[in-house]
Amino acid sequence: MAADKKNFRFQQPLKQWIKCIVWSLVYILFIVWVDSYWWLILLPVVFDAFISHYVPWTWWKKSKNKMFLSMMGWVDAIFFALMAAYFIFNYLCQNYQIPSSSLEKTLLVGDFLLVSKASYGPRIPNTPLSFPLAQHTLPILNCKSFIEKPQWDYRRLKGFDRLKRDDIVVFNFPTGDTVATKYSNPDYYTLCYLYGRDNVQGRKDIFGDIIYRPVDRRENYVKRCVAISGDWLQIKDNQVYVNGQKQKKIPGNQLNYYVQTDGTYLSRSLKEKLGISHDDDSLMIKKGQSEQVNQQNAERILEIGFDPKLPVYHFPLNEESYGKMLKVSGVTKIQMEHSDSKDMFPLGGHKNWTRDNYGPIWIPKKGMSLALNSYNFPIYERVIRVYENNKLDVINGVYYINGKPSKTYTFKMNYYWMMGDNRHNSADSRYWGFVPEDHIVGRPVFVWLSLDKDRSWIKGKIRWSRFFKNAEN
Repeated sequence: MAADKKNFRFQQPLKQWIKCIVWSLVYILFIVWVDSYWWLILLPVVFDAFISHYVPWTWWKKSKNKMFLSMMGWVDAIFFALMAAYFIFNYLCQNYQIPSSSLEKTLLVGDFLLVSKASYGPRIPNTPLSFPLAQHTLPILNCKSFIEKPQWDYRRLKGFDRLKRDDIVVFNFPTGDTVATKYSNPDYYTLCYLYGRDNVQGRKDIFGDIIYRPVDRRENYVKRCVAISGDWLQIKDNQVYVNGQKQKKIPGNQLNYYVQTDGTYLSRSLKEKLGISHDDDSLMIKKGQSEQVNQQNAERILEIGFDPKLPVYHFPLNEESYGKMLKVSGVTKIQMEHSDSKDMFPLGGHKNWTRDNYGPIWIPKKGMSLALNSYNFPIYERVIRVYENNKLDVINGVYYINGKPSKTYTFKMNYYWMMGDNRHNSADSRYWGFVPEDHIVGRPVFVWLSLDKDRSWIKGKIRWSRFFKNAEN
């Protein structure tokens, strides 16, 4: 009798056996991909779910209580939806929304992107116990969306491509490991440089709590990779040079300009046609603005050789919109904005580099060695100490790595240099440095939705022309 009952468990329709075989193959292929064969111990669970049914997986379906059946039906559906979302978001793809104008006019604020994690190979999660639909904070509850332990070491699965120069890349913000909760920009380390560590940590009323985030729970950023590991990068008068060669022309690249007219005020409709958003549209001296701001702007206008008595605008233009602006009736002068600020990466490194003239700087490459000296130390200190987890000390001019005197350092990872196409309005590697390979999330594939923040739903908020636009260039 017991044998008959056992045989009955295996007497399943052919359709059920096919399902079991297909899902078993999918599971085995996944195990081979992640290279964690201990997961094979769960293969009998797949067999039992489809064929043997020793474990009563759907025990609740036998209940005669309709309310209980309905509730458990929802629980069952939500559980499997969350499991599917967890694996899809961690290993295949995820959604990303462009929050800032740093990549305009290539990608626009309000673009929603499908980001492929399989392109460069998905990372095994550093924090495996996390809610799949939140990066680091659960909405409404305003609490962490992950459990910090266990922490897994960095490992990346095989992808079908490699990160190349000029790729647009989504990555975790490198200096987002420590966060002042009331300030997201500038980052914690820049705040400490500007205001002092004791002030930032002590003034919770201004800066908020100081918290730590693991690599895969840091904010997602999207920029263009302008230099890869092993490259030399330099910026001269806003022109990027990689290994001595000019960066190829990118149509979306834009810079900030001052535009003076003969007294004519530029209409909003004209600026919309040129792609100038409300946030970027700035008349430097105007009614309703404080006298102090107007006075400061008037001094700036005089410095650049413009007349403060006539309208002067300040906004970004790319090559195309710059050419069109030259032909606008009433426009008399256009001049590029220049910056002399030296608060650039490495902060306090005394390099005298600016946003417009930067470097030369070498991008670290795995397996390559670097001579340690007073010039290099400020540039690569964070890489050696934080990203590659070494104890680094300098005693009487001698460099000690993990307690041993060292004249050179050999890098364990590849690094990348990321910049926005909106070059004068992008917080990028010029301000916070290198992006380690373990911070790379994936590559945007296409725009699946685009909403114009400057327009209402009735007046063209949905940018239909951007649907399924290639987001890779």
